[in-house]
Amino acid sequence: MKRGFYTIMAAQFLSSLADNALLICAIALLREMGAASWMTPMLKLFFVISYVALAAFVGAFADSFPKGRVMLVTNTIKIGGCLLMLFGAHPLFAYAVVGFGAAAYSPAKYGIVTELLPPEKLVVANGWIEGLTVTSIILGFLLGGVLISPKVSAWLLAFDMPLVDMEVDHPAESAIAVIAAIYLCAALVNILIPDTGARYAKQHVHPWKLLVGFAHCCNVLWRDKLGQISLAVTTLFWGAGATLQFIVLKWAEQVLGLDLSRAAILQAIVAVGIAVGAVYAAASVSLKRSLGVLPVGIAMGTIVAISAFYSRAIAPEGSVAIGAVSVSYFLIIACAILVLIGALAGYFVVPMNALLQHRGHVLLSAGHSIAVQNFNENLSILVMLGVYALLIWMNLSIQAVMLLFGLFVALSMVVVMLRHRYNQRQFDSVALIGESAH
Repeated sequence: MKRGFYTIMAAQFLSSLADNALLICAIALLREMGAASWMTPMLKLFFVISYVALAAFVGAFADSFPKGRVMLVTNTIKIGGCLLMLFGAHPLFAYAVVGFGAAAYSPAKYGIVTELLPPEKLVVANGWIEGLTVTSIILGFLLGGVLISPKVSAWLLAFDMPLVDMEVDHPAESAIAVIAAIYLCAALVNILIPDTGARYAKQHVHPWKLLVGFAHCCNVLWRDKLGQISLAVTTLFWGAGATLQFIVLKWAEQVLGLDLSRAAILQAIVAVGIAVGAVYAAASVSLKRSLGVLPVGIAMGTIVAISAFYSRAIAPEGSVAIGAVSVSYFLIIACAILVLIGALAGYFVVPMNALLQHRGHVLLSAGHSIAVQNFNENLSILVMLGVYALLIWMNLSIQAVMLLFGLFVALSMVVVMLRHRYNQRQFDSVALIGESAH
């Protein structure tokens, strides 16, 4: 890998670390305010709404300037959103500002990889991206849980910075101040990202032309026999993954009896599984064989549905000592289930991401193809989180939600596989993999 790739990865790691830690702290802030439980998934919904609303514009923005500079500007917007939350803005609004920065950041982050590396390196690069991103998710959830824990928050609230009066009075606010500093470190790394030298034709600035151009880009990818399959899978994955974050939190609290600080650890455990699956996919699945992982998505959804029936009644009694802590077999089995679900998810999404990036780069441009991907994936997140919030508002049990969620994922993947087989009968689309953009 080129040296600039690792600088990009460092910037992405720090920014993603802060994003995920901030989610846990924002949830804690909502609870300190006494907000209704259905507002919790609304945080993620407000975060991703910019991905959908700005999709027609952020691709052109990312292709108009060197992408390292775009990443610096958009990361600065994230800092602004974090500070808004720190100084009293409603968490939903402030997290939406962070999402605005993230929406503009994403096409540059992924687009610069396709500019920097040849097609045959994209699966390996995506293994790095997903593995490192998931590592940042793991550490972000852990960091968020630690920062809002009673001991650490008490220490942070007692800390006084010389000559600066931050007016931080609550545990969640002290945690957010730390996260703002992490965003600042990410911005400093952004400055070091090299210019790849890639330049595109002058981008339209008229909103209607941008919307028409974006609609054309969406049509191109959805009509492509490879693009439509990989786009369908990643769209489903990210919608399901965002919803699974909140399902795991609620499952941990209602079924496992954990508080928010400890429930955040279970989200990190899912992310450990994703990292394992992503790394294994990067090492074992070539771009040509990427479509062979589709059945793994069916297996993931099936296991989520089955795990809805897991309870203390069917778990073995007893516990095991891990260091100075005694952990029940009930909790150990729950963690193993979550690791397995994460590993299956990581294994099938990495090749699909690589394939989608390759076809998008061939058919469109780096920034525009990623913008189309973000639009579809985050529209899926909006819809699935909206449905999840509705189910919680209706007081549906978390077990019923998990069963419906798992069955939906499994059946959707069956439909995608049938569509791919139909495409192959019409034309050997797999033979297109590896084609150059020229």
